[in-house]
Amino acid sequence: MRLVQFFSENGDEGVAVVRSSTSLNVVSGATCIRDLAREAYDSDCSLEELVRGRYGREEQGGIDYERIVVEKRLRPPLDHPDPAHCHVTGTGLTHLGSAAARDRMHSGSSDEQPVAMTDSMKLFQWGVEGGKLADGRVSVQPEWFYKGSGHCIVAPELALNSPAFALDGGEEAEIVGLYVVADDGRVLRVGFALGNEFSDHVVERQNYLYLAHSKLRTCAFGPELLLGELPGDIRGQVRVVRDGREVWCEQFLTGEDNMSYTIAQLEHHHFKYADFRIPGQVHCHFFGTATLSYSSGFRSEPGDVFEISAPPFGRALRNPLGSQQGGDQPVRVHPL
Repeated sequence: MRLVQFFSENGDEGVAVVRSSTSLNVVSGATCIRDLAREAYDSDCSLEELVRGRYGREEQGGIDYERIVVEKRLRPPLDHPDPAHCHVTGTGLTHLGSAAARDRMHSGSSDEQPVAMTDSMKLFQWGVEGGKLADGRVSVQPEWFYKGSGHCIVAPELALNSPAFALDGGEEAEIVGLYVVADDGRVLRVGFALGNEFSDHVVERQNYLYLAHSKLRTCAFGPELLLGELPGDIRGQVRVVRDGREVWCEQFLTGEDNMSYTIAQLEHHHFKYADFRIPGQVHCHFFGTATLSYSSGFRSEPGDVFEISAPPFGRALRNPLGSQQGGDQPVRVHPL
């Protein structure tokens, strides 16, 4: 089952089950998936079981999915009424082959001119050797980064904007795990979505210690939330469209079969921190990628449309690259 969040024509918030590529069935009485997830936990049932009893039957028809998309009324598939209580984070160097581009970016090496092993390659190798431990053992911890609060999340079909001081804006096609923390502190995995972990790769390339700066950008995920377990082998596609013409395209592999960590281990290393288990919080966690247009020499331009798709997730995630926003003057702190 796949769910979406949307705005009605009069601006009301709603939740719907994806019936087809063109039709949705509204979930009765639901305004957000966060509340549905908490209710399912309190009722000791799965989210899918709860939702199945609340949406219209197929013979009753559905609402026009395509119209919602065209009118830009999609919402991110999980959010919080107060974005400050939503954490957007991620892990990198988690996919088999993901370290090669990073290593070249940070070391200045090429396939013909290898240099000494970088810290990125060392961390990646640790994950390959100890990221999928069995028998309840805890794996080596992965790279971790912070993207921002819920304020950095952009809805599907809307523009990904960069700050005025940004040097680049490039896509990162990933899977996002979406979570809600219950009133008793239990972490609830709501589901998974396609994500664009939009980053500034030029800043990152200057020095690997600038990775944290490069991640403090907007991002997007959705439009559909996949319930249940994540398929082990996911084969997707990421495209960049400019003026209606495809200018870059590549396949990407994800899912545990193509990763050096299990999802459970990545979840542990995020939620082991007590600050991330505060009741009521929402967490949106990117699981990493091995495919970047930047690594192939491509440079995006304002107006380009990033399109990320994979069969288990239904409709593609689409976002245009917007303009750089804000002033370039120093931020002055007011002393009291």
